[in-house]
Amino acid sequence: MNKVVLVGRLTAKPELRYTPQNTAYTRFSVAVNRNFTNADGKRDADFINVVAWRKQAETISKYFDKGNLIALEGRLQTGSYDDKDGNKRYTVDVALDNFEFVESKASREQSSLNNSTPYDYQDSNIAPEVNVENDPFAEFGDSVSIDDNFLE
Repeated sequence: MNKVVLVGRLTAKPELRYTPQNTAYTRFSVAVNRNFTNADGKRDADFINVVAWRKQAETISKYFDKGNLIALEGRLQTGSYDDKDGNKRYTVDVALDNFEFVESKASREQSSLNNSTPYDYQDSNIAPEVNVENDPFAEFGDSVSIDDNFLE
């Protein structure tokens, strides 16, 4: 079984692109907080690369922005390529199967308008603190377990 479920914040605005066959796709990264703190008492984050295709890519690039919270489900996909120096490079991405909006439209718009919030994930190993007023999981404590089995 190859299944990945993540909830995290986008590290940049997803950019819609097209293959030579005119198939829409987007690649983006999601910052996912770890469930534990490091030696300094801070919560580190993992930065996960995601690729979405066709209508999902169009929707994500249209409605999501840097810092928005997203829930996604997919599968790990590995690949490789030769860089400009001829060295083989390996990649690991989450190939998106499903996604959900986690924040309300108003929260997403506020996050997009409030670009003074330091969502510069590329320069930091630590994701920003979550604003508890906008955090839909705040009442659940430190970690949230997403389990689809209760739906059956």
